[in-house]
Order: sequence, then C-alpha cells, then structure tokens
Amino acid sequence: MIKAVVIDLDDTLCMTEAASFALENETLVRMGRSPMPREIHISTFGQRLFEAILVRSPGVDLDTFKQTYYPTITEFIADGRLDTIPPENFAALDSLIVSGKDIMLLTSRTHSEFKHILEPDHPLAERVKAFYYMDNMDYHKPDPRAFDGLLMANGLKPGECVYVGDSLGDAQAATKAGLYFIASLEGGLKRREDFTDYKVAAFIDRFPELVQAVADLSRAMLKS
Repeated sequence: MIKAVVIDLDDTLCMTEAASFALENETLVRMGRSPMPREIHISTFGQRLFEAILVRSPGVDLDTFKQTYYPTITEFIADGRLDTIPPENFAALDSLIVSGKDIMLLTSRTHSEFKHILEPDHPLAERVKAFYYMDNMDYHKPDPRAFDGLLMANGLKPGECVYVGDSLGDAQAATKAGLYFIASLEGGLKRREDFTDYKVAAFIDRFPELVQAVADLSRAMLKS
C-alpha cells in the first residue's frame, strides 16, 4: 500500500514558474541588467536557481545576484506574488491525510528560498510530516539518492511511496529510486509524451486530481 505521498513544490503544489520568472527579472533589473526572455526561463525551469541564473543571464555576478535576490523574494512573498497555495490544494492534502497517507514535501530549493514555508504558523505545518530541501539533503534531484534520507528517516520502502512532480528530473529521480511517480501537467510546461522514457503511474491536470490518482494506484497495487 502507498503509505506516503511525497510532493514537489514548484509548479506542482503551487504554480510558480511565471512568478519565479517575474521575481528573477525584477532582481536582474534592480542590478541594472536586462531582463531574460521567457523562453530561456522555461527551458531551464526546475534547475537549481543559482546554477540556472548563469545560463538565464550570462555574465551575471552571482554574489550580487544573491544579495539582490533575497530581499526581493521577501517582498514577493509578503505581497502574495509567490508560493500561493489555493484552497482546493489544501483540501486535497487533507483528503490524502484522512485516507491514511503521510504527506511530505521534497524540493530543490535552498533554505533561504524555502524558510517562509517552514514557519510553524504556515498552513502546511499541520499537514506535512517532513520537509526536504537542498540544505538538509545529501543528494538532490535528478539523482535518485535524493530520496535516501527520506526513506531511511521514515522507515519506508520505495514501493510504499509515490512522488508527485512536474519535471523530467522529478520522474528520473523517483522512478530510478523505485518510487511510484505521478506527473503533474498543470504548469503547462510538459506534455504526456515528454515522459515516455519513464514509468508514470498517473497524469494529473490539476493538483486536486491527485486524491483520485493515489486511490486508483492503491487499488491497482492490491490487485497485483
């Protein structure tokens, strides 16, 4: 049986590509640099920010970018322009919890990019059993060992977990680690045919569909 549903954050639990694009361009403009085109952001979305920005804005000084980025992301979060999780997604998490599933979050973000979500008064605090991010993981997606710490700390086998994500890196890490994988297409950056190299348990067009997808997966496991 599926015991844990592990969820990616960006463009899975909440739609963030467009918001991240605006945030990073605002940072570049404050540095006196030209904004990047949307196409380069989309093509590199899902990569680690401070590696991707070197491609998105060639020649950018990384230290200056970081110094400008952190106060800018704070403004975006305070204004509700980033990491807004809609009520129906919280309802889906609650349904999964009622069905007996543990909820965990695993993202490639750093602590600085993620710390506001870790606050004890954040709505996810009472729903998510464990949070995994760049700073508390030894390995990171698309490396399948990204799940090693999560599995060991929670006494889980790979086949007892499903990972929900939107990128090919998510699919690669999860399937090679032996987890079930559900692909979220809600962000619109990937299509079903993009995942043909990976075993996908289900596709969802909107996050609330995850509840039924997990239920269907559990029934199929019982029959096999």
